[in-house]
Amino acid sequence: MAHTGSATVTRIVEVELVRLRPPSGGRGSGGDATVLVRVGDGEGLSGWGEIARASPARWETLVSAFAPALLGHLWRRPTEVVDAFADLPWDASVAGALDTACWDLWSRQRGMPLSHALGGERTALTAGVTLPPRQRLESLVTEVNRQVGAGFRRIRIPVGPGWDADVVHAVRAAFPFLVLQVDAGGRYTEDPADLDALCVLDELGLLAIEDPFPADDLRAHARFATRARTPVALYRSLGSAEDLGEAVRLECGGAAHVDPARLGGLTAARRAVDRAADAGWRVWCGSSAVTGVGRAATVALASLAGASLPVEAMPAGTRGRDLVVPAVRAHEGVLPVPLAESGLGHGVDRAALAERTARAVLVDADGARELPAGRHPRSGGRGLQDTGRPDAATP
Repeated sequence: MAHTGSATVTRIVEVELVRLRPPSGGRGSGGDATVLVRVGDGEGLSGWGEIARASPARWETLVSAFAPALLGHLWRRPTEVVDAFADLPWDASVAGALDTACWDLWSRQRGMPLSHALGGERTALTAGVTLPPRQRLESLVTEVNRQVGAGFRRIRIPVGPGWDADVVHAVRAAFPFLVLQVDAGGRYTEDPADLDALCVLDELGLLAIEDPFPADDLRAHARFATRARTPVALYRSLGSAEDLGEAVRLECGGAAHVDPARLGGLTAARRAVDRAADAGWRVWCGSSAVTGVGRAATVALASLAGASLPVEAMPAGTRGRDLVVPAVRAHEGVLPVPLAESGLGHGVDRAALAERTARAVLVDADGARELPAGRHPRSGGRGLQDTGRPDAATP
């Protein structure tokens, strides 16, 4: 950091990029992989972000364009970070990971929790889970039972033509007081049969019907929203603040699913939460994140007053190490908002990260260079956790 008058200016002096191997037993998808990014200010403090799915081309763009652009950019507040990428082809997930990492760093520099830096007010969040598609009703009800037993108070289930009202009825019969919402994934059209099926769903007391129509058909959402009693929620249609503004103008729904990675980071996501809430829409924060780094950022975002619906959490029974300490997990259906530590409130577990690292690159003033997998460029790989504190404090 540098001080200019009364303003504190931050310059990122290094960006560490860690490409992960799939979890044990997992398979890659076309070379895509999760990437963690770490930004350092040269004074011993770091911030972290995540790209859930990075193709080889996206990885190359991150190494050769986005990371160097950030190194040459001075900023006072994290809201100015995305200006560094103004001349680059926009990639929301790459820009979002670096934006989130800078928010984490900025709040650590000031010794404040990330939730407070964003303007959040809540100290604990009601949590909900999303279930994967199932082929049999019996297995779906069994999985709902597992999640309810773990304390989750809202369940989100995928639906589509031929797999909708009967599914909701079956879950309702087993759990009559459970809060349910459905994700239609854009699978319906305005054909009479599809509209009849959506109208049946509308009668079932759901919290929301998400993305009934394709993402590019906002007017179909608007037409259905005028006749539905259940709030229509948008997610796939919201790729930017401009998309949200257009959806609000057209009165396409009454709820928004805000994902920082989809919108380009915490700066844009915070604005989206405020914009939707100001329009009278209900909001929940979800995440396409694979690790606790991205999920911790989503928890901080969900502490905003405008995010009134349950935040997305990892379902009970999820296996694998979370890569952060403590793990980002709900307890009895409640996710705590970390307030005792600055930044994300979770330290990256370097031992766990080393086990999952496929490739690591450090980008600084000297260019980009490969790092031995799992080694911290400053601590020489000795530190098990990177909590954002100066390395001298690491045993």
